[in-house]
Order: sequence, then structure tokens, then C-alpha cells
Amino acid sequence: MKSFYLWLLAFLITIAAAYFQRVTGPTHSKKDNIEINDNIYKYKLIRSANNDKNAEIKLSIPDTTVSGYITYKRYKSHDTLTTDALTREGDNLIYRLPQLEAAGKIMYKVTLLSQGETYTLSGNKDEGFVVMRYKNPVPAFILIPHILVMFIGMMFSTRTGIEAVAKGKKTYKYAIATLVLLIAGGVLGMFLQKYAFGQYWTGFPFGHDLTDNKTLVLAIIWIITVLKLKKDRNNRFWAIFASVIVILIYLIPHSVLGSEIDYTKAENL
Repeated sequence: MKSFYLWLLAFLITIAAAYFQRVTGPTHSKKDNIEINDNIYKYKLIRSANNDKNAEIKLSIPDTTVSGYITYKRYKSHDTLTTDALTREGDNLIYRLPQLEAAGKIMYKVTLLSQGETYTLSGNKDEGFVVMRYKNPVPAFILIPHILVMFIGMMFSTRTGIEAVAKGKKTYKYAIATLVLLIAGGVLGMFLQKYAFGQYWTGFPFGHDLTDNKTLVLAIIWIITVLKLKKDRNNRFWAIFASVIVILIYLIPHSVLGSEIDYTKAENL
């Protein structure tokens, strides 16, 4: 029964850390509310889209007195801003942004109009613009196993740290499982990266992709931990240290410093 509660604690910690990482990442949709003509509308501004079709901005606003327009250009480019009207389709105001290649980004801002009033939907601090990144579609047979294996790997990492704190006898066993799972998740992540952006690895020493670099750090720390525990099964410090580092790394928003095209430098784009 004690083991069950320790696993439950590890699961809850993992869920909390994974959720925080997911909702704070730069590709997570910007969600907010806006009041227009005494009505409050929820809206979502996407910050990631597959490039097999135009990215759709869709706002559910039944009030037909409300219209609007969108202002956008490629992110990190010398393009001039394009302004175009939103199209009403029933209860929705819609605009479909132009497709770009994988890792290409568009910065956009949505403005609504009604009864002489102007409403700018809030984006980031850069004058209300939202930055959206295109990616190639990733097949479910890569995406789902990657997410599951990384989640289970983090849960085992947390459980290993808890086992070490509790002076349990399975610390080394859990540490080996953690290492295997995190490496497997990292390998699946490389294939995911290849599908999404055309490259297996964009972290050190070939680039600065933070997600890849986080995977590298996790692997190194857990290799050291397993070696230390193999030499001395009572070396609880490394198991606790490694599990804490994993949680701290997971608190770093996902996709920070991820793949992107700098159109100011890229030729013929």
C-alpha cells in the first residue's frame, strides 16, 4: 500500500510539471476573453500549425455588428505588413494565413470593430502580435509513443528520487528504468523533430534548440546517476539530485529556442 501512494505522488508531480510545461510554451495557443457590446467572448490565437494547409484563425462571435481585420507578416523578415479583412462564416470570423515551410513563422495581430469601437486582441508584449510557427505534420505513431515514453520516464525519475528519500531498496532498479525510458523518449523525439522540421538534432553542438539540449542534459545526468549507484547502492544523493533536475528541466517551457527560419538571412525566401 505504501508503494501505491509513493507511485501516486510521483504521478501527480509528473502531471503537474508536464501541464505547466505545456501551457507555458511559446507554441501554446494564446487564450483570453474580450467584452464587446456587453457580451464576453472567449478567443484563441494559435501559435502552432501544420503546414499542409493554411492556418485558420477562427473567432466565435455571433454578433453580426462585429467585423475585423488581421495584420501580419513573416516573422524575422523585411516584409511589409499585410492587412486583410476577416471573413464572416455564420457565427464565426475567420482568416486563413498563408502557408509557410516548416519552421517558418508568421507574426499576426487581430483587430475587431463594432459601433465605432476598436478592440485589439491581446498577443504578446510586442505590440499585440502573436507569433505562430508552421511545422510538418507528425504521424501519430511517432508523436503518441514519444509523449507517453517521456511522461513515464519522468514519472520513474520522480519515483526514483522518492525511493531514495525513503531509503528504499529499489533506487538502482528505478534509476536504470528511468535512464532507458528517457533515452528511448529522446530517440523518438529525434524522429519527431525530423518529421516536423526536417532535422534529427538541432541541439548542441549543431544548434541551440533548447528541447534537444534538455534531452542531452537528462541523459548525461542519469548516466552518471546509474554509474554512481552501480558502484554504491546507498549513494542516495545522485538519485535525488537527478530527479530534482528532471523536474526543474520540465518546468522550462516546451519549444523555447526551437527551430525557426530567419528570413532576414535566408536567401530566396
